[in-house]
Amino acid sequence: MGEAELISGKKVLALSSHIITYGNAADASLTEQMRDEIETLWNEPRATVMVYGQLCLVQFRITAQLRLDITEMEVLQNTDPRNNYFRIEDFAHGNISFVDGLGCNTGYFLVENLYKGSTTAAHEYGHTIGLDHPKILDIRGKGVPGIMYPRGTLVDPQYQYDPSKPAGVTGGTMHPMHRRVRQEDIAGLNLHRLSFTNARAVVGEFTNVFHWSHGEGGTTGFFSPPLLG
Repeated sequence: MGEAELISGKKVLALSSHIITYGNAADASLTEQMRDEIETLWNEPRATVMVYGQLCLVQFRITAQLRLDITEMEVLQNTDPRNNYFRIEDFAHGNISFVDGLGCNTGYFLVENLYKGSTTAAHEYGHTIGLDHPKILDIRGKGVPGIMYPRGTLVDPQYQYDPSKPAGVTGGTMHPMHRRVRQEDIAGLNLHRLSFTNARAVVGEFTNVFHWSHGEGGTTGFFSPPLLG
């Protein structure tokens, strides 16, 4: 989820999101790594979008904060569309990271998915601003996989976990570290359809789910394996 701002004088459409992490495996270094990955990958294509007849550069402005002391009530009462709350733990039911639907602002991350270069944070962020997994998951012959392709996607050998393996067997599917954001991913956000008030618009919707640690027996929130990273 985020807030879009149309800066007409600079021909820029800025999308601002604030990542708030909490949980037993969250720390300041990992939080900054997630922030940097999201901002870097989503700005990489220098994508443009036509808004009100003006071609604008899309800029993703990502900030982040570690909040180990955050309370359930604070999340439930949040009214800032820029805030995205992600619990980080070393255990998750289903052994996956997930968010609470498309265009949401909450989720639960498995720390082992968040190694540097994993693209998991950038992929899950794509879900929070409204993008689903592509329907066709065999993209052999089509080059670098886009950011929204899930684990298990069939790709050219150089983008597999093990390039020597046949497609589809263990090691013969997409290694997520090869995913990249493309112009078509930005186009899929349909930012030109946003309803701006005073040059600002909300991207996504509030879910405001506080996730309890699965290790504590809690599964509060929408658990959706299809939205894994």
